[in-house]
Amino acid sequence: MAFGSPSRNQKLGVTIAACILIVLAFSGLIDKTGQQYTEDAFKRAVLTFGVARGLNAAISVAQGTEISFTPVGVGLTLTPGEILDPVNDLIERFSWVMLMSSTSLGIQQIFLNISSSLGASLIVSLIVLLALFLLWRPQFAGPNVQQLVSKLALMLLILRFTVPVAAIGSEWVYSYFLSDQYQESKTLLEDTTSEIADLNKANQQLDPETGETWVPEWATQLWDSTTESLDVETRMEGYRQASAQAIDHTIDLIVVFVIQTIILPLIFLWLMLRFIRKVWD
Repeated sequence: MAFGSPSRNQKLGVTIAACILIVLAFSGLIDKTGQQYTEDAFKRAVLTFGVARGLNAAISVAQGTEISFTPVGVGLTLTPGEILDPVNDLIERFSWVMLMSSTSLGIQQIFLNISSSLGASLIVSLIVLLALFLLWRPQFAGPNVQQLVSKLALMLLILRFTVPVAAIGSEWVYSYFLSDQYQESKTLLEDTTSEIADLNKANQQLDPETGETWVPEWATQLWDSTTESLDVETRMEGYRQASAQAIDHTIDLIVVFVIQTIILPLIFLWLMLRFIRKVWD
């Protein structure tokens, strides 16, 4: 609210703006939009966390699997899970990131519920109406009281609308800058999980019994050894490729959720505190 001796036009402009904000506070239009965006982000976090846990389960199966074969008569045992160890460590850290993201979104939902409650809207509206009354009738209070009420009204309006506006702003940034990266990375991470699961199933399949054949035994053994070695190498290469893809896509998802659920809310909080301090000073 204006200090000193504002003109009639200034008083009218401040009054109209304050009345619009009061109507918005009671209509819940901004609050509903912010709540919907926060719920959408929370659902994405839960869904992505499930994808990460699914990948972790597939890796756990691979780590408990051993591939035994006998190239040129020498017995060898390979453990594909060793290739996936870096991915498993990254998924564990990713789980912590998703936990922090979900917690941040849950806190935002609580603050949204508080700021959009009827009691909060009533308190803000009463203080704003009092400030408007003193703006038009300054003879009822001294300058210090007028300034105090005006500052309090402006601060309460900032607090009332900061959380829903922050939620809308975060979703806007996600929609225009992060959505494509999220969708692509999530889909490819799901595909990688399926690839690892297929490789695990192939490793667990029993070799069929070999029947009689006219081919000499030494030739049969050489053929089986060669094809078995090629098949094992193909599977191990599949694990290597899946590991590299999983690391890339997981890092992309970490970037998306850290920006939307941690960095952006902190930026809005910092801006709010700066604005409140500037108003009070």
